[in-house]
Amino acid sequence: MTTEPLIEPLITPRAVPAPRALLELLKPITWFAPMWAFGCGVVSSGVAVQGRWPLVVAGILLAGPFVCATSQAVNDWFDRHVDAINEPQRPIPSGRIPGRWGLYVAMAWTGLSLALASVLGPWVLGAAVFGLALAWLYSAPPVRLKRDGWWGNAACGLCYEGLPWFTGAAVMAGALPEGRIVLLAALYSLGAHGIMTLNDFKSMEGDRRTGIRSLPVRLGAESAARLACRVMAAPQAVVVLLLAAWGAPWHAALVAALLAGQGLLMRRFLADPHGRAAWYNGTGTLLYVLGMLTAALALRGGLA
Repeated sequence: MTTEPLIEPLITPRAVPAPRALLELLKPITWFAPMWAFGCGVVSSGVAVQGRWPLVVAGILLAGPFVCATSQAVNDWFDRHVDAINEPQRPIPSGRIPGRWGLYVAMAWTGLSLALASVLGPWVLGAAVFGLALAWLYSAPPVRLKRDGWWGNAACGLCYEGLPWFTGAAVMAGALPEGRIVLLAALYSLGAHGIMTLNDFKSMEGDRRTGIRSLPVRLGAESAARLACRVMAAPQAVVVLLLAAWGAPWHAALVAALLAGQGLLMRRFLADPHGRAAWYNGTGTLLYVLGMLTAALALRGGLA
């Protein structure tokens, strides 16, 4: 008489993660924002890309599949308990990435990112070091910036928009980008604070239960939504004024039109902040990043 079980276990524990689970851990869908911002930096530099494509491609890879992917792995490792509530299907809480593999991947991707940045010049390496440090400070104790919605969102906005923009311009110029480039990158980083607040609506329950004081948790959904809209809109309004003052009225008008379009979408979002946060993130944010490119094109055109 056999003593073997009649039914095999549905899930066999893995010793190493499957490639698909690793890719999911690195969240390719999040790479678009920093890669786009890097492209805006390249455009705003005014330097022709002919003969510099290897640098451009390396920089795009650094912004997305390396630095941004590192931040995702770091965040998933230190958020595994929160994800077990909000997104139990994620690779770490689901067990598809076993043991401490999530931490090992985060450390390895940090090293690879620094290695790639080191060949792109000192300004790029400096920006990468700063961005990677913020990624770890954002998620890892004891600092864990994400516990506070003000500081955490500021760090994310800077890493997703400002630093990649700066890096793209630095790669092309081989030096510190000029002041107007840095100023526009900083303004769009500030606006991205609001975009990060939109991302927090989906995890309100887990954040409450684990002590993360995201802005939707601290202020409530309606107040946080209004704040996010204002924080996104105000820097763009400043960009409009700057472009007009710098002698780029058509670019200023286009950014203003894109901002007006966001205003219409914001009205619908504010009617149901919790239910429409993801919707606005996919519609209003598109107009936001198109405004970024418009501003970069204005700088490329050679302002007065």
